[in-house]
Amino acid sequence: MAIRTDDTGFKGYKLLQDTDAFCYGVDAVLLADYSRAEETERVLDLGSGNGAVPIVLMGKFNPASVTGIEVQPAMAELAAKSAELNGLSDRVKFICGDVKDIRNLVEGGSFDVVTCNPPYFESGRGPASSASAAFVARHETTAKLMDFVSAAAYALRRGGRFVLVHRPSRLPDIFDCCRKCGLEPKKLRMVAPKGGESANIVLVSCVKGGGKELKIDPQLSVHTQDGGYTEEIERIYERI
Repeated sequence: MAIRTDDTGFKGYKLLQDTDAFCYGVDAVLLADYSRAEETERVLDLGSGNGAVPIVLMGKFNPASVTGIEVQPAMAELAAKSAELNGLSDRVKFICGDVKDIRNLVEGGSFDVVTCNPPYFESGRGPASSASAAFVARHETTAKLMDFVSAAAYALRRGGRFVLVHRPSRLPDIFDCCRKCGLEPKKLRMVAPKGGESANIVLVSCVKGGGKELKIDPQLSVHTQDGGYTEEIERIYERI
């Protein structure tokens, strides 16, 4: 492991990252932001990796608690160390386990919000990685999209929100899995690298037991034409 300490930019919280494995990017921050977790809510993060989403969630919204589930022991341990580093161990917990074993990991219907940044690529598709931790983070290895969605449906209370970030190309699969599990897509936002370009990220928010009505939010551009961050991204990162 080659560990470095990064400043998330939210409340001074730090994140320990293994530079030989997988480091978080803008999609994790966008996921945390789109969740709009409230201070009274309990949050579950599926596939937590190094704990980026839980730490950013605490910095942006200060929810009552965040529990992260991560299948890789080294990543789960690193995430727990980040929580300890920030004095958050009483409210941010990490469980090393597989989302397919969700019923043995957490109590059903006990969370208000479930966030998920699942592997984007189906098994056998997408670019391979030389680092095994990065490969697991990007590819469906131990668990597939339906496993993450069904785990979210089990963990959520009725009326609770499931928020995930993924690739637009997987939208048909996302909608199919969510509806089969009783999670109704309610909000969607496309994210493009720059204005005028095709989206390469999609944010989806579902409600357990929700009615059929989907709101499409305005598309978000990450970069300006000269390569800097757009004003909205700067606001999301709380720099302005």
